[in-house]
Amino acid sequence: MFKKILGTGAARAVNVLTQLATLIMGTKFLGAAEWGKAFIAQTDITFLLIGVEIVAGSGLVYFTPRKKLGTLMKLSYGWIAFSTIVYILLFSALNLFPNFYHAIVPEGYAKLVLLMTFVYSLHGFNLNHFLGKEKVATYNWLFIIQILTQVMMMAVLIFVLDIRTGKALLYSQLCGYTLATLVGWILLIPNLKHEGREPLKDSFGELFRYGAFIQLSTLVSTLNKRLSLYLLRTNCSERQIGVYASGTQVTEGVNIVGQSIGLVEFSALSNTDSKERSSLLTLRFMKLSILLTFTALVVICLLPTSFFEWIFSGEFGDIRSIILLMAPGILFFSAHTILANYFSGTGQPKYNLYASLIGLCVTLIAAFILIPALGIRGAAITTSLTYISLFVYQWIVFRKQTGCRMKQLIPNRQDWEWVKDEIRTILKKS
Repeated sequence: MFKKILGTGAARAVNVLTQLATLIMGTKFLGAAEWGKAFIAQTDITFLLIGVEIVAGSGLVYFTPRKKLGTLMKLSYGWIAFSTIVYILLFSALNLFPNFYHAIVPEGYAKLVLLMTFVYSLHGFNLNHFLGKEKVATYNWLFIIQILTQVMMMAVLIFVLDIRTGKALLYSQLCGYTLATLVGWILLIPNLKHEGREPLKDSFGELFRYGAFIQLSTLVSTLNKRLSLYLLRTNCSERQIGVYASGTQVTEGVNIVGQSIGLVEFSALSNTDSKERSSLLTLRFMKLSILLTFTALVVICLLPTSFFEWIFSGEFGDIRSIILLMAPGILFFSAHTILANYFSGTGQPKYNLYASLIGLCVTLIAAFILIPALGIRGAAITTSLTYISLFVYQWIVFRKQTGCRMKQLIPNRQDWEWVKDEIRTILKKS
């Protein structure tokens, strides 16, 4: 299990490095305003994916050990096609109200946003299938193919084709998703052989009910993360939004720790029915996530403003203040990620939804008070308050279900023995 965490962590570390390279190229050669447009378009894609992933999303991880691949593929691909048609019609309707439309979708980005949503949905299906089968190494390789292709194409688009708009980022991501999807199909299609058939109607109902809770939670969670961005559009310039977006990307890069551990946790818990094992693994993963995230945050927070100005250009000097204000929230978010995967992996996604709704209330109150007064700094404070509230609620529920106490988050001798045993296992196999 530790080997899977290390492998996933390595893949996520590669992602952070490539995202950093992408961020540097974008901020230096596109400028803060164009980078802000690209970030808004990415947020639009994130929201559109929520509807797609009701059936074709992370719920597949839970159902992959329980359903046939052919069944999941038919239902997911059908839903992806249906969702894409709905989004095309929605965008056409919104085009009748251009001022509102372009406040949400940057002008000239609509077709690209829709295409990226479609291609990423296909790529996401492949990733979720391999994760559900506990083929974490395959998942990581597809992820690496996607991000390496993206950063190489970003360089080509900027330095060879001289594309100096926010579209350069989206084009590069589209190339990465497309190649990774093709490779995923090559690995996936042979598994369709010798499969029987299952009733599609019943399976669709199960996927939809389970996925609806997860994606409703994701929708609210995304609002928690990105609502501030849309409010900033009415209070700040695109340049300031670009600065805020860059600061957010740097701090959220630290989330690779919780995400890496959480992915392995979700895969493991989806394949076990033992409540005792589930709670024990969750506690150990949470301790590990908090410790590693805290270490990474300390390093980033100690970097001076001049360092960020040197890396990203003088336009981005305010990044450090955004990082410092978001750091406490990111630490709590690392623990929240582990608890969220616990509830999803044990078939209880409703608690993630309830947590997200509480977080949304905090976001709405804090954002409308702090953003008009403090601008991008107010948005950063809002994010921290939201992340803290997510963890507090989920910990209360987790404590009631398992009887755990806060003192159990302090690493003990058994935890260190577990770590040493996992390391010995890795060394013996290497």
